[in-house]
Order: sequence, then C-alpha cells, then structure tokens
Amino acid sequence: MRTPLWRQFWQDLSLSSVSAGVVAVLVGFSSSAVLIFQAAEAAGTTPTQASSWLWALGLGMGITSVGLSLQHRLPLVTAWSTPGAAVLIVSLSGFSLAEAIGAFILTGALITLAGFTGQAEKLTQKLSPALASAMLAGVLFPFGLNAASSLTEAPVLAGTMAIVYFLARLWIPRYAVLLVALVGLMLALALNQVADNAWAWSWTKPVLQWPEFTWQAAFSLTLPLFIVTMASQNLPGIATLTAAGYHSPTSSVLKWTGLTTLGLAPFGAFALNLAAITAAICMTSDAHPDPKKRYTAAVSAGVTYAILGLLAASVIGLFRALPGAYIMTLAGLALLPTIANSLVIALQDGQEREASLVTFLVTVANVTLFGIGGAFWGLVFGYLVRDRRYLALLIQRLTWRQKKH
Repeated sequence: MRTPLWRQFWQDLSLSSVSAGVVAVLVGFSSSAVLIFQAAEAAGTTPTQASSWLWALGLGMGITSVGLSLQHRLPLVTAWSTPGAAVLIVSLSGFSLAEAIGAFILTGALITLAGFTGQAEKLTQKLSPALASAMLAGVLFPFGLNAASSLTEAPVLAGTMAIVYFLARLWIPRYAVLLVALVGLMLALALNQVADNAWAWSWTKPVLQWPEFTWQAAFSLTLPLFIVTMASQNLPGIATLTAAGYHSPTSSVLKWTGLTTLGLAPFGAFALNLAAITAAICMTSDAHPDPKKRYTAAVSAGVTYAILGLLAASVIGLFRALPGAYIMTLAGLALLPTIANSLVIALQDGQEREASLVTFLVTVANVTLFGIGGAFWGLVFGYLVRDRRYLALLIQRLTWRQKKH
C-alpha cells in the first residue's frame, strides 16, 4: 500500500530542510523585495495596493513552490521575476495602473502557453551540465564576494558569523546555517544594529485592480517582461536543477507559474518563475543528506513565502530593520557549498573547461545586451565557444559556396 502524500512528507521532513527553506526565503525577500515596491510606485499604486502586490507574489510563490515540489518530489522553489521588476520600474512611466495589470495578465497567458506547447521542455533537455554549473557559479559568485566584503563593513558581526559557520560545519553541518542565523541575529541585537522601531506586524488586505488591455502596453510591458522572465529567470532556474543532478519538469513549471500569475495578476502578481539562487540553498546536503528528500526544503520555503505574503505590509519593515551585513553574510555562507560544487562540475571536463570559464566570466560580469542579463548571455557565449568548430565549418561552407558562384 502506497504511503499517503501528507504522511510521506512528514516522514521526509527534517529541521535542516525547514531551516534551508526559511533561509532561502530570507535571502529572496531581502535581496529584491524593495524592487517590488519601486515597481508598484512606478505604476502609481497607493500603499495599500503596493502591499497587495507583495501579498499576491508571496502567495503565488507559496502555491507554486508547494504544489510543484509535492507533485514532482523535487526541490522546486519559485520566485518573482526580479529583472521583470527592474523592467517595470523603467517602463511603467506613461502607463496607467489598469494598463499595467492588463499587461501582467497577458504575461501570465504567454508563460502558460509556453508550458502547454512543450517546446521549452525540449530545449532544456539539451542543456550541458558543465555550462549550467558554470552559469550557476557565476550567478552565485557575487553573494560569496558580498559575504567577504561585509567583513570590512561589520567585522565583529560578519566575522563571528563566519567563525560559527565553519566550526559548525565540523560538528553539525546540517544545522550550520540555522545556527549562524540565530547567533548573528542575537549579536546584531546585542550590538544595537537592529532598528526595533522600524516595523510592526499587521495582516495585508488584497486589493483587486481592474485591467485595461492596450497594444501599447502589450508591446512595451508584456513582451519585455515575458522575455526577461524566461531568459534571465527560468533559464537559470532550470540550469540550477540540472547542475544539482535533477531533471527539470519545465513544462509543468511553466504551467504552474503561468496559471498562478494569470489568477493573481489582478492583485499585482506581474510574473512568477523558477528560482535559481534561493532554490540552490534548498538543493545542498545541508538541506537534507538524501537528495530525494530535499523537496521538503522547497515546500518549507513555499509555506514561509505564503506566510510572509499574508504579512507583506510589515515584511519590508522587518527586512529594513536588519543590518545589511547580516543579510549579505548569511546569504554568502548559505551558498558557499553550492558555489564550490558548481565550480568543480564546471571545470572537471577538459573538453568543456574553456567554454565553462567563458560562461562563468560573462555571467559574473553580468553582460547585459538588449535588456537581457548575464546569465542568459553566459550560456550563449559558452555554447558558441564549445561548438565553435561547427560554426567554423559552417562559415567555411558558406565561403566556399560564395566563391563557387
């Protein structure tokens, strides 16, 4: 007799997986939540409507992270489209809030369509693990650098957190990040580095915002939002799964995130996608020693996202109250094992080493062309270097044909 899903989940759940999920959410919210409010402000929202945006996105990430992870038994963490928020901050000028909501609905429809066609699934099956790992290392590398640089900004806080982490890795590696988070928080409080009057708990009230569909908003908002979400968010998320040794149920992910975006867009959810950085935290042995049980960390992240979404009005104040050095150090230390493992996989194959290095460097440099960030172009240039002999052969044939004619 097959064990019921809920009972199997509770059997697989561990304190370390809950810890990994909570830390992933902490990193995700602290790194880009402010962009959501900037985008909402650019759309001309009221404070209540802006809180509704974060409510919708938090609830959407909770629904999709929990649903996908339980369905596929994989650590599938979703996120809001951070580059999408950046696009909106720049592009929303001149558009009404109703037009913006209409553009969000169309974006959800396009993501859903991409999932049902199945073409994205075929592309991800051909993704090179070495280049995917190189891209992931490039995406995460700045977090390691920020953790190191925080030693200059706050040597006592960051230094203590680093010492606790490396000592805990010797004795209780699965709970190292949780211990660092607790010790760091207590030390920050002791050093009076937490602004205790910057936030207060309150429930968020969702606000229904009616859409208006215009072709100008479709071309100026929907298409850029869809493209950067697919290229700069979903592709790195898929690469993260591949680098960790998991298969990517891409079509299912796009269906879940597309339909959820579609349903929550009237409340401000502009685009949901597969996560990379926060997902990586849930894919290490620190989350769970058994790779088949790491999905519980993603479920924990989803539940935490949903709770913080319900408390969205007070969440931003909470993260603003915490010192930046605490957030940067915690994120960098949590991602160290993933960075190291990604570099090993990226560089171990001699035939792909040069291409992997190009992918890594372009991603770290965040080369941005046509509004698309370095993660996408890192893979593009990496594949061009890896397969340059075919490109050279094609050029030779074209040259030969021109000479012949």
